[in-house]
Amino acid sequence: MMDEITYKYIGTIHSPFKKTGDMPIQPGGARGIKGTVEIKHEYIGGLKDIEGFSHIILIYHFHLSKGYSLEVIPFLDEYPRGIFSTRAPRRPNPIGLSIVKLIKVENNIISIENVDIVDNTPLLDIKPYVPKFDAPGEVKIGWLTKTQNEVNS
Repeated sequence: MMDEITYKYIGTIHSPFKKTGDMPIQPGGARGIKGTVEIKHEYIGGLKDIEGFSHIILIYHFHLSKGYSLEVIPFLDEYPRGIFSTRAPRRPNPIGLSIVKLIKVENNIISIENVDIVDNTPLLDIKPYVPKFDAPGEVKIGWLTKTQNEVNS
């Protein structure tokens, strides 16, 4: 088994948020916030057919995150929780995921909405959002059950 995995970034996410403290919590709190994804030219061919989707999943590197804790007190809570039961950015592998609305694609620039990502974030991958694949029917949301209505959506 390997100890380390290396990825190449395929582009850069641009948003109006220059500091992490200015960002909304999750895409639901970022409704209408516009941004762009600038794909490196060698990956433009991978954008073929993406405009047929209304939403895409961005997988990115939390480049400003330093270190991690296995327990954190998350937004909307006052109790320490295991990092893997939260969406906190300070993780053993600082990987982020956001579902954003795709507006248009022009050459290597993807215009998006509902952006909750800091400017100049390295993009690792894009996947189409498909409700039948990505939205399971009945779900449980653990400790967030009592605070879910406090999130702007």
